[in-house]
Amino acid sequence: MVVAKNKFSLKRFSIAGAVAFATATLGLAISEVRSQGNLVSIDGSSTVYPIQEGIAEEFQKDNRGYRVTVGVSGSGGGFEKFCRGETDISNASRPIKDSEAQRCAQNGIEFVELEVAFDGITVVVNPENNWVDTMTVEQLETIWEPDAQGNVTRWSDVNSSWPNVEMSLYGPGADSGTFDYFTEVIVGEEGASRGDYTASEDDNVLVTGVERDRNALAYFGYAYYVENQDTLKAVGIDNGNGAVKPNQETIESGKYAPLSRPLFVYVKKSAMEKPQVEAYVEYFLSADNITPIVNEIGYVPLSRRGYLNQKAKIR
Repeated sequence: MVVAKNKFSLKRFSIAGAVAFATATLGLAISEVRSQGNLVSIDGSSTVYPIQEGIAEEFQKDNRGYRVTVGVSGSGGGFEKFCRGETDISNASRPIKDSEAQRCAQNGIEFVELEVAFDGITVVVNPENNWVDTMTVEQLETIWEPDAQGNVTRWSDVNSSWPNVEMSLYGPGADSGTFDYFTEVIVGEEGASRGDYTASEDDNVLVTGVERDRNALAYFGYAYYVENQDTLKAVGIDNGNGAVKPNQETIESGKYAPLSRPLFVYVKKSAMEKPQVEAYVEYFLSADNITPIVNEIGYVPLSRRGYLNQKAKIR
C-alpha cells in the first residue's frame, strides 16, 4: 500500500476509519452532542466522503463550538438515512432517484441539490498487467454485463490476444452511486451488473485488491487512483473517438466520456434553520475553502462562479 502523502489522505478514508475518527472527534456520545444542538450529521457516498471529511476538519478548527460527523453508507444508503430524517446532509455520486425523492416527500423532507465537484470513474489494473493500456466501452460492457457472470471469466474471453488467465474483478457495492452511474453508462441499464465480483462500499478495499493481484481489474472514483497511482495503472477508455485517460483536464472538459460525472451534496431545508448547519454549508460552499481541498484530493472543482451559484440555491 502507498504511504499517505496528502494532507487529506484517502488512505484513512475507510469505513472503520471514518467511525474511529468520528468517535475521537466528538469525544462524547452522539445523543449528548445532539442535546447541545451543535451537531452536523452527514452520510452517503464514499466518493464525496473525502471532500466532506477535509471540509469538516477545517470547519471544526475554525468553529470550536460545532461538531461534524461524516459517515460512509454509499449514495443509496445515505439517501435512506436522509429520507428518514436521520441526517442533515447527504453525499451522492449520482442524482437522487425519483423513488428516493418520493420517500423523502412522504416523510416531509424537503432538500436542495448542490453540485460540488467533478469526478471521472477510473478503471484500473495492476501495474504488472502489460497487456491492457486501453479498453473500449464495448469491452467494459462485455466484462460487466449480467450475462458475463460465469461466461466471461478470463482475459482472453474479452480479447483473444490477451492472456488465458482468470480475471479478478473488484467494484462498488449496489448501494454505491458509482455502481449506479457505471452500470448505466457502460452496460446501458442502471444496476445491471454481473454479481460474481468482490464488492465494497469502501474504495480502499478495491484499491488493495488490485494492488495485490496482477490479474485484477476495478473501477472507482478518480481521487482514489490519484492517491495510489504508484501502485495502480489507469486504463484509457475509448468510446469510439480514441482512448482517453482520466486527468483533471479530460474530466473537466468532458473528453473523458462517458465516465466523467458531477458529484452532489443534498441539504435538508429544515436543517438550515440550525445555526451549525447553516454555518457549515456556507463554509463548505466557499470557493476559498473547498477548492484547495478538491484539488488536493484529486477531483475537479467548480469555478468560483459555480460555487456562488450553488450558494445562491441555498439562499
